[in-house]
Amino acid sequence: MTEREFDVVVLGGGAVGENAADRASRTGLSVALVEEALVGGECSYWACMPSKALLRPGDVVQQAREARGVGDPGPLDVHEVLARRDEVTHHWDDTGQVQWAEGAGLTVLRGHARFTGPRTLRLEQVDGDVDLRARCAVVVATGSTAVVPPVPGLADVRPWTSREATSAHEVPERLAVIGGGVVAVEMATAYADLGSAVTVLVRGDRLLERAEPFAGKAVAKALMQRGVRVVLGAEVVSARREPGGVQLVVQHHQHEGARTRDGSAGTRPEDLVVDEVLAATGRRPSTGDLGLETIGLEPGRAVTVDDALQAVGVEGDWLFAVGDVTGRTGTTHQGKYDARVCGDVIAARFDPREDANVSADQGAGSVPRGLTRSGEQEAGPWSRYRASADAAAVPQVVFSRPQVAWVGMTEAEARRAGLDVVVHGYDLQNLAGATVTSPEYSGRAQIVVDTSRDVIVGATFVGPDVGEVLHAATIAVVGEVPLDRLWHAVPSYPTVSEVWLRLLETAGL
Repeated sequence: MTEREFDVVVLGGGAVGENAADRASRTGLSVALVEEALVGGECSYWACMPSKALLRPGDVVQQAREARGVGDPGPLDVHEVLARRDEVTHHWDDTGQVQWAEGAGLTVLRGHARFTGPRTLRLEQVDGDVDLRARCAVVVATGSTAVVPPVPGLADVRPWTSREATSAHEVPERLAVIGGGVVAVEMATAYADLGSAVTVLVRGDRLLERAEPFAGKAVAKALMQRGVRVVLGAEVVSARREPGGVQLVVQHHQHEGARTRDGSAGTRPEDLVVDEVLAATGRRPSTGDLGLETIGLEPGRAVTVDDALQAVGVEGDWLFAVGDVTGRTGTTHQGKYDARVCGDVIAARFDPREDANVSADQGAGSVPRGLTRSGEQEAGPWSRYRASADAAAVPQVVFSRPQVAWVGMTEAEARRAGLDVVVHGYDLQNLAGATVTSPEYSGRAQIVVDTSRDVIVGATFVGPDVGEVLHAATIAVVGEVPLDRLWHAVPSYPTVSEVWLRLLETAGL
């Protein structure tokens, strides 16, 4: 059995694992990056990048149709859209990502690793297993996997998950989407653009239930205007594949808001026949086959961490986790933020340059556990060594049409947290920048203000390209900028960003 030692071992070579490994190596620690599939992970090949490549052409067509004098660009060229998606994913070839990692001084190891004990792992490789030992730390960054709901017969029809939806090379004539979250609305938008007859089956009473209610309503209205059937209060109770397609039995639950496109609120089961089914009902941490039981953690569960991204309940301060696997974040950008914090904590805590007890011939690999730079040891909230934004300022953009972007708390979340808040909103179509952009421009902005501190604790935007407006809100929330100071941040004219002036005027400034 081959044995290899590193200062740090990172399990998972996706965007989050890459960032953690890179930051951890910056004080001279040796770092191994373990990946059993493609280096670059879900975001690069089956999520963020390919999904946006599929969505972008439809956005451009919509903008062209609304701009007078441009003319109707006609339907999308499906072959060219899929070809561009393939280019964005580098045809599912991770050579470039591996070259980046190795150029950053990381050691890329292929295979599946399982814990065999504290700081020890068994790496299964095609040409033989390898025992790995981490002298200082192990970082779990294995992400999450899509959940297929336990509907009788659904697994047997081989439903799509987000992976199949973003990598498909044929567009189904009829597509059913089960779910009402981010993946559901983005893929419903993309496949409607590509010519599918799309039905979205939502068990609840609205789309995007984690966003403000007005956001989900706007997206549902826009989807239905483009011919997508959105069915609220719909539960898929069985599925089977037949020669003519996949037959779903859908039970409609009558309640307020459970309306189909024609305004009815059906109460009887419906037989729906489609060519493909996309299960977009959530994800779970990928921890079921990591050997977590050998270090006192439960397989299949999220790895609970503190704000330094150190695992809770594991003795020795050596285990860290970042990204989806922790259950505290579900986006690539927030996972990468956590990874940067985690990597910085490890680089500081085990900095070989500060170990006076290690002789020159021992090198960086002999750093004793627990060596801590004073800056990390004394770190508090909002330092570079603590992921404080996870609790207060997580941004999210849904690339539907219209886009939905929010950061921080919704009004309901703020009130549940015991905050005394007031809400201010403004219709984006009243802005000069919106008028210039398109005569069809429509959208809304809303801020949630903590009246005790007079600061914004949440903001939501709905409209074309509002993801580009969100970062100003994120800065306001993270910086806890008082409204009277924010008043002096003058937005340019005529832009949609002028909404900040109008929101503050609505707030009485």
